[in-house]
Amino acid sequence: MQRFPLGQFTVYRIGFGAMQLPGPGVFGAPRDHDQAIAVLRRAVELGVDHIDTAQFYGPDVANELIREALAPYPDTLALVSKVGARRDDNGGWLPAHEPDDLRRDIEVNLAALGVDQLAAVNLRVMDADTESTQPGRVNPELFDRQLSAMIEARDEGLIAGIGLSNVTLEHLQIALARTDIACVQNAFNLVDRTSAPVLDACAERGIAFVPYFPLGSGFAADNPVLGNPVVRRTAERLGHTPAQIALAWTLAVSPNVLLIGGTSSVGHLEENMAVADVELDEDTVDELTSQAA
Repeated sequence: MQRFPLGQFTVYRIGFGAMQLPGPGVFGAPRDHDQAIAVLRRAVELGVDHIDTAQFYGPDVANELIREALAPYPDTLALVSKVGARRDDNGGWLPAHEPDDLRRDIEVNLAALGVDQLAAVNLRVMDADTESTQPGRVNPELFDRQLSAMIEARDEGLIAGIGLSNVTLEHLQIALARTDIACVQNAFNLVDRTSAPVLDACAERGIAFVPYFPLGSGFAADNPVLGNPVVRRTAERLGHTPAQIALAWTLAVSPNVLLIGGTSSVGHLEENMAVADVELDEDTVDELTSQAA
């Protein structure tokens, strides 16, 4: 499996996202606690060395499961979290983006996971529509203060790298003028390529780009990626699942793409990891790129 730098780590390009471990809507206890533990342990057995999480997954649930399943952690395991949001009592998403919020939530992540330092923490930029996957708008004054809080946390050793999530190209350019960026995490998949300019900018600078919802939104009733006729036709021709084809295409877009497919099923995890062995020739990649958008 190919590897790519993620801040101070160099990780396999297929990692694991913990978003689906809590209950429905990323809220509450998992449907099956033992299965969630089994998924995490199997992921590491299969070579995963990059796990993406957040304290607001649950809230608290994903991090507690990770610690229960995997601590003490391998030295090579990159644990990446994110800050900038909270959950209300009904599972609603709320912004928590002031510098004091960011610092407090970094410390909460560290305590919950039982580590002294995280490989990276993503600053998630949120607008009033906190569930939107579209990049947040640039608020220069707030973003500058947020970056200061993240830089301070890194310089104090709480995090090894600073990441950004849900950002525009302008956010990335502003941030790079002040500090190194370890990774960018934006929505990106075969049919939603809004963040392609951000991906390209990351590729030019050797920054890891970590697409979330690479198979389409986990909250949508109809999945435009897995239901796409070009994807389904390609999957049937090559003898793979539509999900494997969509993930393989995402890896083929650029060598700096790191997948963090999430699941609460060991079977689905193994299917996702098998994407490392799915080879798409140039013509197939071009067909998917040109016809599936």
